[in-house]
Formats: sequence, structure tokens, C-alpha cells
Amino acid sequence: MSKTVETTPFQNQKMGTAGIRQKVQIVKQKNYIENFIQSLFNAIGGVEGQSFVLGGDGRYLNDIAIQTIIKMAAANGMKKLIIGQNGMLSTPASSHILLKYHLDGGLTLSASHNPGGENGDFGIKYATNSGGQCSSAISERIYQQTKQITSYKIEDVEDIDLSKIGTQKLGNMEIEVIDPVKDYLFMMEEIFDFEAIKKLFQSGFTFVFDAMNAVTGPYAIQIFEEVLGAPKGSVHQAVPMPDFGGLHPDPNLKYAKHLVDLMYSDHAPDFAAANDGDGDRNMILGKKFFVSPSDSLAILTDNYHFIPAYKNGISGVAKSAATSTAVKRVAENLHINYFEVPTGWKNFCNLMDSNRITFCGEESFGTGSSHIREKDGIWAVLFWLNIIAATGKSVEQITRDFWKKYGRTYYLRYDFDGIDTAVADQMMRDLENNLTSFVGQTFNGYTVKEAYPFVYKDPVDGLETKNGLLVYFDGGARICFRLSGTGTNGATLRVYIESYDQNDFDKNSEHELQNLLQVAFKLAKITEFTGKTQPDLTT
Repeated sequence: MSKTVETTPFQNQKMGTAGIRQKVQIVKQKNYIENFIQSLFNAIGGVEGQSFVLGGDGRYLNDIAIQTIIKMAAANGMKKLIIGQNGMLSTPASSHILLKYHLDGGLTLSASHNPGGENGDFGIKYATNSGGQCSSAISERIYQQTKQITSYKIEDVEDIDLSKIGTQKLGNMEIEVIDPVKDYLFMMEEIFDFEAIKKLFQSGFTFVFDAMNAVTGPYAIQIFEEVLGAPKGSVHQAVPMPDFGGLHPDPNLKYAKHLVDLMYSDHAPDFAAANDGDGDRNMILGKKFFVSPSDSLAILTDNYHFIPAYKNGISGVAKSAATSTAVKRVAENLHINYFEVPTGWKNFCNLMDSNRITFCGEESFGTGSSHIREKDGIWAVLFWLNIIAATGKSVEQITRDFWKKYGRTYYLRYDFDGIDTAVADQMMRDLENNLTSFVGQTFNGYTVKEAYPFVYKDPVDGLETKNGLLVYFDGGARICFRLSGTGTNGATLRVYIESYDQNDFDKNSEHELQNLLQVAFKLAKITEFTGKTQPDLTT
């Protein structure tokens, strides 16, 4: 039986780059999830007669939230929900389901790479019928609805059994519970040379995939071990847990240190990779060798011809403005389209939909292609395996060959976390106001060539987005400043620093960029505003 429940608004339901993201203790408040979902339904004109995909990464509250959404969807007249078995569905798989079955939208219950558990984070991401994240305009409409909502609709029924694959009914709404891996696996088989990768594993090639106790564990076991023949046990931490086993499921040098330590030990396998909480981020490692996300995007683009799905060519590549300029040199060499966009995967979607690009990536360990409208961690790992199988070269050899061809971009991201939002905003305003005065000045031996706010005009819809501040130096060095929208505790200042060298490829990145980091401190007055004398995280 459907009922209408009176409620009062929450004032903290503004969406970030991909959806709403909050601490679990906030989301657990009475009517918090219900308010947001009803506001979303209202903002998009209702969901009567529509079909959605629904699933999540298995983090704490996933099971409760998914049952709430099912009952609300039915009460609001939705026609059909396609749901991953036991409520599990990676973000890339969800995007694929949405596109493959021509659905009207999708909801993914995830806070991506943020920690889980009762004291962790929870999130809800909304995708449109394009398969990608909703626009800023839709996000704003949802936010305005959250501030004025007075009631929501929900079915007053028992929870739905999501443990068995099959179809059932809730009122007039059809619920189809699906194998979360099956459709995604078929798609990967159509893109990559699985036979070549099978032969690679048969040759004795050793491999570790770390799922970080998150959603891609079952995907990795089936794809890498059962189908491609990687030795049993190659997939580590494969069982999804509500608290990710206490891990921070962000595949970088800090939070996946256990994997980094393995790869820099005497027992290192030939290749290792890790995914984040919802399966859209990736980290790539060879024996005692780390591939930066910016380099990874550039290397994949340069080696596209080894992949069956791209053998007839690629239309172009795009990167976030914060990502290093390495892939720009590749695009120029290949004579393909090249775009720089604001951070946020939704900014790639128009370019993919209009066939302007095939590949895209962000420095925050995210790469993908037009096969879906989200970044895709397992896709990136299979891409690397396919290149290794085709060339017979190691991760390090492939990367060094790339540097010899294009030069090396030394690049790191420095995060300053937990800054008071008002302080962070004032710091960025002051920096922006001073940008033009920096041009021509020399700091620590680096002369500023250009300095300006990054403004992107979408070639499809003509909309302009401002995102970050850029400072270029003579010789190819660069600093990008921006505030992140993915945290739940104050603001995070992210400073992206790069330098370019065509000859020496063996310098230590942190040492090489130290002088530029000090320049960044000086330009933005980071210590004066925040009290911080060093970054909280370097990746």
C-alpha cells in the first residue's frame, strides 16, 4: 500500500560532482534518504512509466537505502527497476546496463573512493539516460527541491528479496534482479583480445588485482581468474564488506600502500592493479614501478591500435584540466581531437556522445572510453594486460618507451584537507585576483609565462564552466589550483604540479617538484590562510 509521509527539508543536500555525499551519521537521520530521492524524482518531472537501474558498492547503509528507493520508486509510479543481485553493481557496470537497455536513468549507492562503515561516508549518484552523471543544471534543480520538500511517497511493504536472479512485482512496478557481472563481462570480451590475455597468463605471467574489499572483487574473480585464467588467488581482498575491511578504498600510493609494498618487494608479481570502492578508479604498478594516472591515460592512447575495438582508429582524447599535459603530446602526434575539460566525468559525456573523443581521463586515477559514460577501473586494467600481451614488454618497458618517444612529465597532486570552506574560498579569490601580476615574475628559478582561470566552453551545448586556476612557466612546468567537491569534511585544496624533461627520466618526482611546490605555497599563500606547512596527501 502506497502512503504519503509528511517531512521537513534538510539544508545540506546539495549535490557535488557526481551526486550527494555525506557522513553515514548524517544520512541515517530520519527521512534523509527519502527526502533526497523524492526531491530527485520531483526535479526530473517524476518517474511514472520510467525504467531505472539501481545498485551500489555494498558499503554500510547500501542494503537499507536500496530497499527505501525500491519502495519509493514503486509509489511514484516507476515502471521497472533493474537491480544488481544483493544490491551490488559497480558504477561502470551500472552505466553499461543503463545504455544497453535504453533506460531512463540510474541510481548508484556509493561514495566512490571514500571510506565506508558506520563512521564513514555514504552517497547516491544519479545518472541520466545518457549513461553519465547528470548536468549541473539538474543537480541545482534537485537541490532546490530538497530545500522545499514537504512530503514523500513510499510503499508500506516488507523488504524485497534481492538474493535471487529473476523478476518479481511490487504493485505495478517490475523488479528484475540481474547478475551484476554478466553483461559487463560480455562487453569487455567485445573490446579486448581475451585470447591473447589468456595466453599471457598461460605463459606464467604473474598478476595481482586488489579489489580493496569493495564491489569489483566478484567482477575480478570471474573475469581475471575464471575466464582469463589468472592463477587462483590472484585477486586479493575480493569480498565486498560494508566497511571495506577498514580500508580507505582509494587506489593510490597512500591508501593502497600494502599493494605498493608488495610490488617493491623481492616477491613482486609482474603486474598489479587496484580498484576503488565502486570500481571506477584504477592504479597500475609494475615490478618496483608505479605508473602515474596521467601517464597511464597517455600510454593507453598511444597504444590504442593493440586493442581490437579500436583498431579502426580513435576520434580523440580528453583530459581534465588538472591532469598532466602528457596526453596532449600524444594527441598532437596522432593528429586526433584533443580537449581539456573541468574536473568531473560529466564534462566528457557531450564529447563522447558527439563522437569527438574515444578516450578520456582524470589525474585522480580515473580512465575510460566511450564504451560507457563513466570511468572504468577494470577496463583500464584489461587495456594494460592487452598491451603487455601484444608487445611482450613489462609495465616499466612500455612506460620507458613512451618517455623516450614523448619525454617525461614529472607530476604529482598535493592535497590540503579539512580547510574551513570560507577560508578556502577566500584563498582562491585572492589567488585569482593576483594571477595577472605573476606573469613575467620569477619564483625559485621558474618564470611565469601565463596565469589565468580555467574556463571551458562546451563545443556541444555552448555552456561555460570555470574550474581551477592555471599557472604556466617557461620550459613546460605548470601548476593548477582547484577546490575539490568530493570530500565530506570542509574543503580540500588540490594543487597539481608538473615539469617536463626530454632527457632525464630517472629523477625522483617529489624531489624534482619540490621547488615548484614552494612556488605554489608562495603564490596561493597556503600557510598564511590555512596554517599548513605541508600537504596532507601526495599522490
